[in-house]
Amino acid sequence: MTAAPTTGAAPADGQTEPLLRLTGVSRRYGEREALHPLDLEVRPGTCTALFGHNGSGKSTLLRLACGRDRPTTGTALFDGRPVDEDDPQVRARVAVAGDTAGFYPDLTVREHLELITVAHGVADADMWIDQVLADRRLAGHADQLPSALSSGQTQALQLAAALVRPRDLLVLDEPEQRLDPASRTRLGELLRGETRDGVAVLLATHQAELVHAVADHVLVLEDGKVLAEGGPGVLEELDGTR
Repeated sequence: MTAAPTTGAAPADGQTEPLLRLTGVSRRYGEREALHPLDLEVRPGTCTALFGHNGSGKSTLLRLACGRDRPTTGTALFDGRPVDEDDPQVRARVAVAGDTAGFYPDLTVREHLELITVAHGVADADMWIDQVLADRRLAGHADQLPSALSSGQTQALQLAAALVRPRDLLVLDEPEQRLDPASRTRLGELLRGETRDGVAVLLATHQAELVHAVADHVLVLEDGKVLAEGGPGVLEELDGTR
């Protein structure tokens, strides 16, 4: 699938500067240290995977990366500016598919996607919607309400909502959840297509298979700390030390 056109100052070919740069970020909720200080850089055309079990800090780090939460310490920058989901520049260029579905109960699948394309001024919106619906195997459910979808179809709609709009950074929280094996294979193909189109991808997952299929760089998290970092092979190296 070809990526929708970006809106901000899209990175030039061969650019090596990070699009997303987190420096010394941490997050504390009351007395609980959900995320200990860490650094992270995500460059255009690459995929960074956050790997770990539930409660490892993956989702907390994603919220800091897309501006839905603010770090207790450190800085989070998107293209050189503080990450804040209320910033129009950030909102226009960062697409997020999270771990919870927030759909209007009285809008159909297609109407949800139409609303997103209008909000982002997408040209040829009908074409993009048809393409995303077909790609996510939702074409036959376009006129259904979200409440009529299966859990896997709801997951597909979340991803479709991120793909139908312009994006320079795609943030995904365990996108493989509730997908069947064939759908997970298509997800890997889609994410590889995103990076080929120059999109920076940041995803959280606990599936090693997806990491090996799509990731250029991996951060292994445990109890809010970086346990290991490197290429996908770091997962096997870590297993060998346990």
